[in-house]
Amino acid sequence: MMKILITGGAGNVGSSLAAYLLNIGKYEVCIFDNLLTGDLSKLPSADLPNWWFIRGDVNNYQDISAVMLSNRFEYVFHYAAVVGVKRTLDNPKMVLNDIDGIRNILDLSKNTGVKRVFYSSSSEVYGEPVEIPQFEDTTPLNSKLPYAIVKNLGEAYLKSYNKEFGLEFTIFRFFNTYGPNQSLDFVIAKFLNLAMNNLDITIYGDGKQTRTFCYVDDNLEVTKRILEGGYFKNEILNIGNDIEYTVLELAQIIINITNSKSKIISLDPLVEGDMTRRKPDISKMRKVLNRELISLEEGIKKMIKYK
Repeated sequence: MMKILITGGAGNVGSSLAAYLLNIGKYEVCIFDNLLTGDLSKLPSADLPNWWFIRGDVNNYQDISAVMLSNRFEYVFHYAAVVGVKRTLDNPKMVLNDIDGIRNILDLSKNTGVKRVFYSSSSEVYGEPVEIPQFEDTTPLNSKLPYAIVKNLGEAYLKSYNKEFGLEFTIFRFFNTYGPNQSLDFVIAKFLNLAMNNLDITIYGDGKQTRTFCYVDDNLEVTKRILEGGYFKNEILNIGNDIEYTVLELAQIIINITNSKSKIISLDPLVEGDMTRRKPDISKMRKVLNRELISLEEGIKKMIKYK
């Protein structure tokens, strides 16, 4: 059995990854989360063997060291972070505390024989778009908000620990991964919940800001293939879809799929944090996945089945 640690393992992507790996049947998974934004309801089924949950704060060295020093993890997925546009804007100091967690994970990983650290960075490191699509290796990073700066700093930490200590890493820049475990303060889950209850859907400004949306199954399959194939060591990878939708289009698609009576209501634009465009180059991801990605319409229909 390959022993794996997932921090932030009660969140959207972390919990989905834990269940995905456990269903393969050759992994032991420790799920570590402080439950600030994660939830126990997202943990894998009790029927699945070879996993355990520990509540703790990765930013607290005593909490995470007790786990990593008493286990010999081969791989670490560091997905713990303060997330959500409004939450990160309202709590910038809390976001900055995540730097401690990054440092704790890397110090303990290099000292306990971890083979590779997988880090959940974000499309937010690109900031306002300098070019479209956004390439991992050449697009300038235009990070300005605390959340984006911390993610960018985390990437720098991984590169530095690799250079100085030989600790291997893979950085995933996630672009709006959605799925059944997504919290209601994220756009697709929020819009879907409102539409299914025939409640008004609110958008900021004219809704012409664009995003791309990656169904979680595509994220998980790529991650598993990279883990098992040893691909992209000490590299950065965009994980997302490359089809752009405006936020207004997204709301309309969800209303149509759900046959909802919801109306779309425009609010004042956000003062900050609502970038005009997002579109990744996913050439690297496509080579690993080697199939067509799940469409937005298909992904939304999959989510509805879990409601």
